[in-house]
Amino acid sequence: MIELTDQQLGALEASPAEPPLVTNPRTRETFVLLRVADYERLARHDYDDSPWTREELEAAAWEAGKSIGWEGMDEYDRLPEKP
Repeated sequence: MIELTDQQLGALEASPAEPPLVTNPRTRETFVLLRVADYERLARHDYDDSPWTREELEAAAWEAGKSIGWEGMDEYDRLPEKP
């Protein structure tokens, strides 16, 4: 376990609503600092990192299309190249 310095504690207390970001100065990797309770909630069953099903992929594609103004397959069919 790593204990936070006074400066780090001050930064943590300054933004209680958002998880703070922590950077490894050697690798420049960024991490999210979570409370144990939040991590355990995510690690249980609320978070699913299994591969997406075909239905989930299709639903995401439709949502993405709607977000850029596509209304239906006729617009997809008019594309010169299909993705």
